[in-house]
Amino acid sequence: MVHRRIVSAVKRVEYVSDRLSYIVLRGRWHNIIVVNVHAPSEEKRDESKDSFYEELVQVFDHFPKYHMKLLLGDFNASREREYFQANNWTGESP
Repeated sequence: MVHRRIVSAVKRVEYVSDRLSYIVLRGRWHNIIVVNVHAPSEEKRDESKDSFYEELVQVFDHFPKYHMKLLLGDFNASREREYFQANNWTGESP
C-alpha cells in the first residue's frame, strides 16, 4: 500500500518472493529503493536462511550504487546482526 501523496513518485513495485519485495521511488536527484523483507526465523533450516540472504544480496546488487537504498522489515533472529556487520550494511563507515 502506498500513500496517495507519493503515488506519482512510484516507478516500479516488484515482488521478488513471499519474503522479499521492493518499491522504486523517483527522487529529486536519484531513485529511492525501499526493500521490505521478512527473514526466516531461527528455527528454519540453514539452507532456507542462506537462500533468503543470497536473494537479498542479488536484489541489492541489481541497483546502481548511487541510488538510495532503505532496508526495512522483520529479520527474526540474532544471526542477521552478524551478517549485516560482516557485510558493512550497518550504515557505519568501514
